Amino acid sequence: MKKIGILFGQENTFPQAFVDRVNSKKVAGVKAELLHAEELMQGEDTGYAVIIDRISQDVPYYRSYLKNAALNGTAVLNNPFWWSADEKFFNNCLMEKIGVPVPKTVLLPSNEMPTDTNANSFRNMKYPLDWEKIFSYIGGFPAYMKPFAGGGWKNVYKVKNQEDLWKSHGETGQLVMMLQEEIQFEAYYRIYCLGGKYIHFMEYEPRNPHHLRYVLDPKPIEKKMLKKMTDIVLKINHSLGYDFNTVELAVRDGIPYAIDFCNPAPDAELTSVGEANFEWVVENAANMAIEKAKAHKAGGDNLTWGTFVRQGVQGKKVKAGTAKRK
Repeated sequence: MKKIGILFGQENTFPQAFVDRVNSKKVAGVKAELLHAEELMQGEDTGYAVIIDRISQDVPYYRSYLKNAALNGTAVLNNPFWWSADEKFFNNCLMEKIGVPVPKTVLLPSNEMPTDTNANSFRNMKYPLDWEKIFSYIGGFPAYMKPFAGGGWKNVYKVKNQEDLWKSHGETGQLVMMLQEEIQFEAYYRIYCLGGKYIHFMEYEPRNPHHLRYVLDPKPIEKKMLKKMTDIVLKINHSLGYDFNTVELAVRDGIPYAIDFCNPAPDAELTSVGEANFEWVVENAANMAIEKAKAHKAGGDNLTWGTFVRQGVQGKKVKAGTAKRK
């Protein structure tokens, strides 16, 4: 029996619905369950062929648990080794290399020195930075300041001018931040991408309160724009190697800009995304997990590795939709 487990935290609707959907398909030799993490001694197999990870970003114990599972052949979705290494500023740099439009972005040192450091720890850093050069590069104000890693819209600031930037940056403590060009968009989408091929568009309004951001009566997307955005979503996920992700695209003057695309534990709660979106993600997550279970090779490397890790980027731009998956 190939077991599929889902590891989750505070969400209430998606995990059980996912388990029920997998089991309702009655695939011979495949069974899903809510994962139960027992005592774990080094190098021991967890017994799962596939694990869907929804919580290890918040629980370091689980991240280590999943790496051990992967070492023993579990297909962990998403790859815990890459997820540990990934962060938003690097993703923007990678998008520049593979030809995906992104807002102009600059990395900022933390406002406070990290614990156990002092001025000598920063002798290699230019001080003060050329702020006028930075402001000119991002196109001036307003702009957005956000952490270089993390998610959930935490510590995101819209800054109106230099004074607003200094004030906001003073609130960020030891967080490393990035300053980003504002994209004045005419349309905005959050897009699920599962298994590098299952794609679902959700019109989204990030300027609304959280409970009102998903548009329940979205307008049809023009065919040419749909194709352009689909290509971008595939290119991003194939490069990063995520099995379960959302990409956020803001359309300005007919160009889709990738605003956020490191969401390896994306919102899938019924009360948040709505019934239609919830049904889509439950069904396609179940299909993806079953495919992974059927393809599972005991004791082998069953992780998904992105084209960046497997091929690099120098001279190897990946065409959207054509990236070969392991």
